[in-house]
Parts: sequence; structure tokens; C-alpha cells
Amino acid sequence: MTAVKKTKPTQTVAQFLSKLPADRRRELSRVRTALKKHLPKGFEEVVEGSVIAYQVPVDRAPDTYNGRPLWYAALGSPKSYLTLHLMPVYWNPKMLKRLDDGFKAAGKKLDIGKACIHYQRADDLALDAIGQVVASTALDQWIALAAGGRKG
Repeated sequence: MTAVKKTKPTQTVAQFLSKLPADRRRELSRVRTALKKHLPKGFEEVVEGSVIAYQVPVDRAPDTYNGRPLWYAALGSPKSYLTLHLMPVYWNPKMLKRLDDGFKAAGKKLDIGKACIHYQRADDLALDAIGQVVASTALDQWIALAAGGRKG
């Protein structure tokens, strides 16, 4: 593992959000509120490139596989859709199944890649199921999973 490189954010979350069109800002902000409500203590919210990332503070996990802070979740606004990246479902097939089951129970369709959920509006998401996934892994547990080779 290599030591994490400290980088200074180029913008604040408020600045990031202010640059979005009003409708996209509203929808992303609704998901952000739900995510933050369930986010375990200790993760930090930063703007990293084109996303709002929820990551392990550098001083808690300085040796990562790629020299970057360890992400837990992220929110983005590409050109034609919004994204929610949930790393716990990438590392844990049982967690992915729980998320899929939660979407089905809510009557929603889960549009996901490896860990990236695509959506247009917050109403497209099963926010309760997302909240359960987000709340599922404490900071120290997340660090241990990453150090152990991503085995969940």
C-alpha cells in the first residue's frame, strides 16, 4: 500500500451544488440529505473532482492501495443522469442483494453498475434501502475491510 497524498479540495460542497442546474441540485440534495442522515460517524464529506465524496479521513487510513483517500460513497451529476456510488455493495454481494430487495419492496427499479446507481430523481430511489446500506458499516470496519483485501 502507498501513503495517501493529501490534496486540498478545489471547491466546497456548497460551491459544487451551486454550479448545478436547479432541478439537478434539488434532486442530488435530497439524496445527499438521506445519505448524511445514515452515514456512520467519522466519514468526511469533500468535493473530489466531479463528485461529492464521503471518505475516510487521511489520518485514519494513510496507506491505501491507490494512494487516494478511501471512499465509502459519492454523489455525482454527469450530463444525462445523477449518480450515487455505494462502495459497500461493490465489496459485499449480500449487501447488493439487500439493496436490490429493498428497491423491489419499494416498487423501484435498481439501475446499478458495479457500485454506481443511476437515477434522474430522488423519487426513483428506495431511500430507506439506501439508508440501510449506508448505515451498515462503521468507519473502523470499513478501514479493516479495505486493509483486508476488500473481503466483506
